[in-house]
Amino acid sequence: MLSINTLHQTFELYLKENKIVKNPQTLYNPFNYIMSIGGKRMRPLLTLLACQLFDENIKQALPAALSVEVFHNFSLVHDDIMDEALLRRGHITVHEKYGLNSAILSGDAMLIYSYDMLQQTPNKSIIGEMVNILGKVAIKVCEGQQYDIDFESGSNISLDAYLKMIEMKTAVLLAGSLELGALAGGASFEDRKHLSEFGRLTGLAFQIQDDYLDTFGDPSKFGKRIGGDIAQNKKTCLYIKALELADTETKTQLLSLYNTSGNEEHKIKTVTMIFRRLAIPDFIKHLRNDYQQKAYQQLELVNAPAEAKALIKNLAASLLVREL
Repeated sequence: MLSINTLHQTFELYLKENKIVKNPQTLYNPFNYIMSIGGKRMRPLLTLLACQLFDENIKQALPAALSVEVFHNFSLVHDDIMDEALLRRGHITVHEKYGLNSAILSGDAMLIYSYDMLQQTPNKSIIGEMVNILGKVAIKVCEGQQYDIDFESGSNISLDAYLKMIEMKTAVLLAGSLELGALAGGASFEDRKHLSEFGRLTGLAFQIQDDYLDTFGDPSKFGKRIGGDIAQNKKTCLYIKALELADTETKTQLLSLYNTSGNEEHKIKTVTMIFRRLAIPDFIKHLRNDYQQKAYQQLELVNAPAEAKALIKNLAASLLVREL
């Protein structure tokens, strides 16, 4: 059974071997740039691990692993454009480096190639189903991104609506990555669905934790500025739950703070104090832990060797057990 480190190396080699070298370079250079600047490769690793649960010949799943990583990076290119972001993984974003038009076109090409790469799957009989799975994931990711945009100007957003948004924007691709890998490995329909649900719940837990760490994390370990979501008036699950619990005076104060762009340090400090007063950190920890435990329960239901499932669980834990 291959270790996570070996699977990572195998994927990186496959990625290098399948680098797109063709004209016009102005279209494909941005494509190769975003694929080369790192990242945890979490989605392709989950795809390969899911395949390995049922078939140790992980070559069956390498095309799907590359497909989900290309799709993921396509979404990042377009997200960065919409967010007007300057950096991605510590590097200049694609649209800043190559220009807006090239970034849009390269992102479009990446989306198309993510489907085309599935055609290289050795078991030709499952390609149609793979394309169907990726298609369902893709439309949900787009819907989730639109909900996220809508939330920026919306009011009275419920926690359930927010959780649905992050499920579609983040969690469904983790779910799809696992389902594609399991399909490549010959898993039963039931096992595929358990793995998909494990991925969905893990994705929710991860995003909830990410929201928490943005306000309460250790800046030396989190890798981003603490309080960035507050400074940018992002309506995360912390903010939404705080509005739900706050009395009239505190709610008015929160709404006022999230409609100003004054002293950011004062704003971050004040909002953080309100969150603590309302016991938001404890609520978020409980919510994340609930999704995490439900995810592990789904993994336990998968009919596969315990040792192989432990690798997937450990990889998820590396995401979920950081600073919370």
